[in-house]
Amino acid sequence: MDVSSMQATATARREPLLSIKGLKTHFTTRTGVVKAVDGVDIELGRGEILGLVGESGSGKSITGFSILGLIDPPGRIVDGSIDYDGLNLVSMGEEARRQLRGNDIAMIFQDPSMTLNPVLRIDTQLIETVQAHAQVSTAEARQRARDVLVQVGIPSPDERLKAYPYELSGGMRQRIAIAIALINKPKLIIADEPTTALDVSIQGQIIYEVKQLCRKTGTALIWITHDLAVVAGLADRISVMYVGRIVETGATADVIRGLCTPTRKG
Repeated sequence: MDVSSMQATATARREPLLSIKGLKTHFTTRTGVVKAVDGVDIELGRGEILGLVGESGSGKSITGFSILGLIDPPGRIVDGSIDYDGLNLVSMGEEARRQLRGNDIAMIFQDPSMTLNPVLRIDTQLIETVQAHAQVSTAEARQRARDVLVQVGIPSPDERLKAYPYELSGGMRQRIAIAIALINKPKLIIADEPTTALDVSIQGQIIYEVKQLCRKTGTALIWITHDLAVVAGLADRISVMYVGRIVETGATADVIRGLCTPTRKG
């Protein structure tokens, strides 16, 4: 490889997978405008894990929904840019954005019932997720479904594929939701407090498994939470949100130790 090729490769590696600049997502109500996200800047590298931390109502979940284009009226993005792997997500059409969701960018919701259909078996839901984005046979999609259940640490995957969501524990359902997010090998996953409702032991297991999967696959992750302790052993960097803004950001150890200089605006 010549010098110019090496420089181009090094530059590509430094380019962020996700770059958010000046993002503002507002909700117009009868009593005025609610500035849920008010000028957020975020950069995320390939394979990097970012903990997005803040109290309830700070705008962290709305930031995640904005990336995916899941903001419903009366909310809307009023300013700023969201660049993902060279694509402008703000100006992108709905059909193109729908193709990205679940394929290049996936989301894990706090409540697995937002992901899982209660009247469909697990194998049906996983197979449909694969075939919605790839032209593969049912047999191949089923094998991918089985493989991803093994990835997230689900025992007896063949039995679990035949189960309905109501037949599984809360921790198992959340693992299935994570499996659905991972099955198409996305480059970016946004996890919106996915372990909040689980007991501490299950929470720890899922966090460990997600971290190992990101390291193995090179998937970037934004883990949204109100609990700083949850991301202490997970994230490479932490950004702290307050009233719609990033008020502090830095390496995980620095933020936790209070050594990171706040980046307050206004």
